[in-house]
Order: sequence, then C-alpha cells, then structure tokens
Amino acid sequence: MKVEIVSVGTELLLGDIVNTNTAYLSKELAALGLAVFRQTTVGDNRERLLRTLESAFSENDTVIITGGLGPTDDDITKECVAEYFGREFYFHEYSWVKILERLTRTGRNIITENNKKQAMIPDGAIVLENFCGTAPGIIIEENNKRIILMPGPPREMRDMFEKSVKPYLEKYSKKKFISKYIRFYGIGESLLETKIKDIMDRQINPTLALYAKSGEVLLRITASAEEEIECENMINEQLEEIESREGVGEYIYLVGNEAISSSQTELHSVVANLLIENNYTISIAESLTGGKIASMLVEKSGISDSLLEGIVCYSNKSKITALGVKEETLKRFGAVSEEVASEMVVGVAKRLNSDFAIATTGIAGPNSDESGKPVGLVYIAIYSQGEVTIKECLFFGDRELIRYRASIEALNETRKNILKKL
Repeated sequence: MKVEIVSVGTELLLGDIVNTNTAYLSKELAALGLAVFRQTTVGDNRERLLRTLESAFSENDTVIITGGLGPTDDDITKECVAEYFGREFYFHEYSWVKILERLTRTGRNIITENNKKQAMIPDGAIVLENFCGTAPGIIIEENNKRIILMPGPPREMRDMFEKSVKPYLEKYSKKKFISKYIRFYGIGESLLETKIKDIMDRQINPTLALYAKSGEVLLRITASAEEEIECENMINEQLEEIESREGVGEYIYLVGNEAISSSQTELHSVVANLLIENNYTISIAESLTGGKIASMLVEKSGISDSLLEGIVCYSNKSKITALGVKEETLKRFGAVSEEVASEMVVGVAKRLNSDFAIATTGIAGPNSDESGKPVGLVYIAIYSQGEVTIKECLFFGDRELIRYRASIEALNETRKNILKKL
C-alpha cells in the first residue's frame, strides 16, 4: 500500500493552525508497516483539491484526507471526493440522529439546515461514526483505490483513527514496524555520525536515522518483521552495539519508545526519576538560570519529596544572606566565578541537608560584566553527598538560549553525579 496524506484547510496554509494531524498519522501508519510516500496541504478550493486527488492517485493507491467535512459552504472535501469517484449523495439517517444528539447535548437549541450536509454520504461509502464530533468519516473503495476522509479537529480525527480507521488498515499490513529512540547529550550530531557511520551504512533492517534537537541528538532505530518480538530483538541487538562503541555509549541518557514532539530534551524527567526512585533529595541555587532548573524538575509529578527548595539568588545580597557566600569571595573573584559557585552550592545544600545540590552563575548577556568576562561564561556547581565539582562552560547564542543551555548542562551534570552514587 502506498499512502498519501492530504490536509485540507486554507487556515493551514495561512499558518493560523498548526498541522499536528499529519505527524500523528505518519507515525501511526509507519507503526502499521504502511508507507507514506507524500504529504500534501491544500486550501478550500474545488479545482485545486480535485487536482490534488488526481495527482495523489497517480502515484498512490490510498489517500487519507483530514479536514473539510464541516457544515459550511467552504467545507468541500466530501463533495470533491464524490465528484472524483462519480458518486451521488444520499441522506444517512443514523448519522443525522447522532448529529442531532450531539448538537442538543452541547446546548444548540436551533438546528440550521446546513447541519444536514454532514449527514449526506456518497453512494456505496463506508460510514465511520464520529464519537467526538458531528462529521462522520467516510471510506470509498474503487478499482484498487481507497480514500479515507476524517474530520480535521485533532481530537475527533485521532479518536476516529483509533476506533475505525486503524482496524480497517490493519488488514493491509503484513509487517510490524517498531521504533526505539536513543537520546544523547554532550556529543554533536556530526561527531556521533562519524563514530557510528559504519553501523548506519550497513543497515537495511533495522534502519538508523539521526536528528539534531536543541541541546541533544536523537537516534531512531526502526525494525520491521512479521512479529513485534522479532523487531524488538533486532533493535536491542543494534542498541547493544551502539552502547558498547567507544565514545558513544557514555553520552546516552535515555532510551525510549517515543520521540518527543517539541525541541525540548527529556533530561529533567530523567533526573527527576533518578531522584525519586532512589529517595535522594536536591536543593537548587540559581543566579544565571533564574529558576529554570527548578521549573523543569517540578514538571515531574512526585518530585516534591525530592526537591527540597529552589532559590533564585540573582543579586549579590541574596547570595550572601541566603547562601552564606562571603563578601570577600565576591569582591575578589566576582559573582561569576568558580569560587562563588562553590560557596553557593555548599550553602544551598547545607540549608536543608540535601543529598545533591546545583548552583549556577554566569553572564547571559547581551553585555559582558565589568571585569571583561565574556557573554556565555557559566559556572555550574554540583554538590554530591559532600563532594563538590565545578564545570566551566562557554555557551553561544542569545540570552534565553544561554540560560536554557546552562540549565540543561546542569541537569546532565547532576544526572552523571547521581549515577556515580548508585
């Protein structure tokens, strides 16, 4: 089966709505072993949509369309599909009853005539019930071609796919596709590719793909087989080889079954889990990062038992009064220094006697400090059950990026220190 995904809606072309449907469907279809050969977005225009259908079916046998099934005049997907296949419409009583029930349940006392449009179904089509909205889905099969229409709202589309479309498509899938995602921190994409290029070049099944993300590198391993257990075995064998490769395995911080949709890392979740699972406590003193590290950790449910406190000590006065940093140290070395970072982390650790602690101080910009220290200079101090380590970093970018990079670096250093204690 060769599949094209078509997203209908002028609002998508204008950027008013972010198209999350295509990403979801591509991933789900890949898991079924069905190949997506092209993704297309087209506005609410009859001529262009008909040309899109012609083009899609010239190269693929299956087209999946989302959007354009509403009750208004600009919702033309169903009409264009019926025209393409030469089908007439009939009034589907069951769909109309369900539409009335939903509209009444949501407080619509006035039902307009155009609502009946959604109950009009092309002859011979399979009707898919919409359990989350009013527009039913449609499947048309003809001459080894099939088209699947689903509503555009993501909640409605996903529910319909899971309950109706996925079971329908499973009969066309002969293989299972399983992916595993390996997240690296501290090694660049180009260097990682160099170290594992021989592995990537010889792989047909499983396949490997690298993705650069903000502050990390993501490696996807995908295997195909008739049974899931075969896929898992191939992936695990490949993963073991990568983990054992010198200068590679040490940078892996997470192996999972899901790719994160945003550009953010998952380091904060990994650190939070390590703290919670091992009953460790942590305290944080943030100057440069201004509360970012604590904010990342509190995204994890259950972290309250581990995170004792987070202090934003941006001023020298706060460093002195809250953490016990010596005035002499500040005057001699400056707030952005290894010495101040060390006193900060010891001070915050001792306040509530935490097992681990983090302290950050640095220059986020846009200007360097009075002593001429450069923008992006950061000191990260880690307290690990009585031991203190300091890491000096020089980050590049704007103010926000420097603060973010410092936060992630601090979390990674914490992760490594926790692992040493296990």
